[in-house]
Amino acid sequence: MNKLLSVPIKEVSQKIRGSAVRPSEICKASVKLTSVVKPLNAYITVTSDVAEEQARAADERQRRSSLLGQLDGIPVAVKDNYCVKGEPTTCASRMLANFTPGYSATVYERLRSRGAVLIGKTNLDEFAMGSGTVDSLYGPTKNLWGSEVLSEFYSHGPDSPRVTARSGKDAWRIAGGSSGGSAVAVATGTCYAALGSDTGGSTRNPASYCGLVGLKPTYGLVSRHGLIPLLNSMDVPGILARTVDDAALILNAVAGPDEADPTTVRREYEPINLPETIDISNLRVGIPKEYGVRGISEEVEGCWAKVSRLLEEAGASVVPVSLPHTDYSIVCYSVLNRCDVASNLACYDGVEYGHRADEWSSAHELYKRTRSEGFNDVVKGRILVGNYFLLAENYERYYVKAMRMRRLIARDFDALWNGNVDLLLTPTTLTEAPRYDQFVRLDNQTQCLIQDHCTQPANMAGLPAINVPIELSRGGLPLSLQLMAPLFHEQRLLAVAKWIERTVRFPRLQLTNSCSLE
Repeated sequence: MNKLLSVPIKEVSQKIRGSAVRPSEICKASVKLTSVVKPLNAYITVTSDVAEEQARAADERQRRSSLLGQLDGIPVAVKDNYCVKGEPTTCASRMLANFTPGYSATVYERLRSRGAVLIGKTNLDEFAMGSGTVDSLYGPTKNLWGSEVLSEFYSHGPDSPRVTARSGKDAWRIAGGSSGGSAVAVATGTCYAALGSDTGGSTRNPASYCGLVGLKPTYGLVSRHGLIPLLNSMDVPGILARTVDDAALILNAVAGPDEADPTTVRREYEPINLPETIDISNLRVGIPKEYGVRGISEEVEGCWAKVSRLLEEAGASVVPVSLPHTDYSIVCYSVLNRCDVASNLACYDGVEYGHRADEWSSAHELYKRTRSEGFNDVVKGRILVGNYFLLAENYERYYVKAMRMRRLIARDFDALWNGNVDLLLTPTTLTEAPRYDQFVRLDNQTQCLIQDHCTQPANMAGLPAINVPIELSRGGLPLSLQLMAPLFHEQRLLAVAKWIERTVRFPRLQLTNSCSLE
């Protein structure tokens, strides 16, 4: 059973269809594994009762030869900013610590309609405001890579460098954020795929640090209904998986128009079909010079050069390009983010739902105490700054100017696509996963400015983007790259990502026999 938790979805689905294993057996092993990796703090809630009930239903469908498809009986996890009916949905905040929604997000409903089994709700930075999953009410999530758990229970091949878990309270590696819990849930094998959210890189960043595929679809391709919003015009449901094929399978399950979300594109979704043989000889790949920024590590630059060379050797044309407004993107995003945060979080006032202060003498006092107690300092800071930007005397200077800059950033990308560039290849993160004690030396805002530099522009323009793990650093930690494509070109994006995945052969983690899950 250990090996089965580490294989691609297609392979385990074949085992289920062939009755070689029951969904309830896989579910039992997955739930048990959540206990083994509990020190990493990937989950806020392990939904073991729900999972067991759903797995038993999959067993019955297996018995009747009426399985719902390749996801039937497959354990998945959901970031805890997606509503799941009857289950806590906290956004890792005291404000929603006791909130249980009466409906489910569309993406979860679509996974369930295909038989997927919910293992749990995963940890995140409070209200998805962060790049490390270190600012959660429930404590930080630790990266599997470099941890004592990896040293004891996992292997990634005899020829790969080995990570020695460092001693010391705060010397572990961050998982990235804000979807760090979802990334660690997949990396550990407790689930085969997980939903994250991606507003400035919150799916691709943890995928990079945890050695996973992290897909941000085109804005409007996947419903946001039931995703508690951060930035309405940039939030996109993200997918974390171990392989590109798995990511495509999850995308096919959740994508498409939704009447409950008016921002979804009103056209029928055409499922992604990735061929076994992928020809990239006519591909034109752009290398934007603005992504080779100060702070990028020598090893990430080496990965970038290596994959560029592999693409050229396979017949692709790799050309230098420019996106001249890239350096303004993260500043523009900081303004727009805080304006939306101030607006979206105004509803948390202690009146209808969420946390309510125990003592108050007036409505004003109720709002003040509730919001002061319910939000952490990061969230409160963004609300205050957002309200400042939205003041009548500041609106044109900040918000309107940021929206104009956003248009210029999108036009930079359009110019490249119209100039016959098919895809862009960039770093995802600038380094391997930082140590926690080093990461927290800088405040949340400063870290987001650093961590989101390469990922955020895709959100600004609404583009699809994907993280692909490439190799291990000298210290044995994942190094990754990002591909970006024109709007709604997920087929090409995923096909080239699969080609890179096959070519570089990133050393994937396998559970060892020392982790008994029978």
